[in-house]
Amino acid sequence: MSGTRATVLVVEDDPAIRMGLVDALGFDGYGVLQADTAPAGRDAALRDHCDCVLLDLMLPGGDGFTVLSEVRRVKPKLPIIILTARGREADRVRGLRLGADDYVVKPFSVRELLARVEAVLRRAPPQEAEDARVSIPGGHADLARREVVFDDGHRAELADREVALLAHLSQHPDRAVGRDELLREIWHVNPEHTQTRTVDMHVARLREKLRDDSGSPKVILTVRGKGYKFGASG
Repeated sequence: MSGTRATVLVVEDDPAIRMGLVDALGFDGYGVLQADTAPAGRDAALRDHCDCVLLDLMLPGGDGFTVLSEVRRVKPKLPIIILTARGREADRVRGLRLGADDYVVKPFSVRELLARVEAVLRRAPPQEAEDARVSIPGGHADLARREVVFDDGHRAELADREVALLAHLSQHPDRAVGRDELLREIWHVNPEHTQTRTVDMHVARLREKLRDDSGSPKVILTVRGKGYKFGASG
């Protein structure tokens, strides 16, 4: 047994495959979480503590690629291994470009998969709890739980794109982030075919939930002619 005490999240809709993985990982000494739909897998990866994710691509309720990109924005250091029957080169390349650490095609050897889990965990940088928490004046945003928590007890729920916006801006505090970059990275669309007003509307809603005065914002600053910049220090 490995004795690593690491926790692996298995996101797989096939009950036989999922339970086989749960049993194998548990026997090898891992803690195991499981989910059988795209929304449940995304929520578990963002909400619960896990050290690695095994992610199927074809899931009820959504696409595994979307789950991968959403989790990667909020938890950039979390190891994710795609586990799928889609073995085409285009799918492998897409998955790796979206941030997957490895790509295993079904059918697979359980022993090989366990070795790959061990390898990505060994390579992974330490995960820090504060990675998913952003300090703002009077409180903080918990990206994993997708909510803003103020010192006075008030809470506000964040939509997925609001989480992604805040995560992207806070991860690049040293520069202004252009609207085109946000459209590409968060909406996954070509900026030439999308109105930039989309970004502005989402920023306005996010500022409201952060209690960020639109007339004199301190969390999300507007940089004229360039875009937006994260300016909060807590």
